[in-house]
Amino acid sequence: MADDHRALLRQLAVSRVLSPIWVPIFTALMRWGLRWHVEEMAAHRAMYARLRTESNAPLLICANHLTMYDSFVIGWALGGPGFYLRNFSAMPWNTPERANFSSTWWKRVLTYVLKCVPVERGSDRKAVAQVLDRIRFLAERGEVGMIFPEGGRSRTGRVEIESAAYGVGRLISALPGCRVLCIYLRGEHQESWSESPINGERFRMKLECVEPKTDARGLRGSLDLSRQIVTRLVDMEKAWFDDRK
Repeated sequence: MADDHRALLRQLAVSRVLSPIWVPIFTALMRWGLRWHVEEMAAHRAMYARLRTESNAPLLICANHLTMYDSFVIGWALGGPGFYLRNFSAMPWNTPERANFSSTWWKRVLTYVLKCVPVERGSDRKAVAQVLDRIRFLAERGEVGMIFPEGGRSRTGRVEIESAAYGVGRLISALPGCRVLCIYLRGEHQESWSESPINGERFRMKLECVEPKTDARGLRGSLDLSRQIVTRLVDMEKAWFDDRK
């Protein structure tokens, strides 16, 4: 086993040991401190629990990206503290931008403990491949990875098919039978991208599980799979706004 993979397993062990502390704290912070609310949370949690139990095939979460805290809200919407403490592998691994969480020692500690695999936007192919390999390694062992297929927060406030990065498709190709849980999350007051949702924000979320396929190979196949996912997110975004009317 590569040293990089051993390091991931050590990180997972530390995160699991400390989970009875950090999982309830962050849940309480979102629910009572920031007063965030996710509509139909019970239905979302039931669907996620069902996906986890009905198959052992790898599962990835692909979501739109508007704020730095999207992954926290999604994780909370999909499971409560009790669920994650009993099923710690269901707690998604996040892929945050390294620059946003490396400025202080305590932020670096948090990204380590909170199941994160940091990404450097605009890094070379070797660095991107290393991150994808880490998520693949974890997904093959029953962990769940969360990826933002647009590669960063949308500067238009909307999902754009042209922004689809090949990395998500490459990861799906490397995981036979991979299922993808597409998630569209948006706060009622979220007009465009921002650093954080407002206090008291109410979120509505749409979920759809797909198994993308392609006959293409190599980079073309990876781009095809990525665009399938982003296109699905575009459709979910339209449905989100249609429901709002």
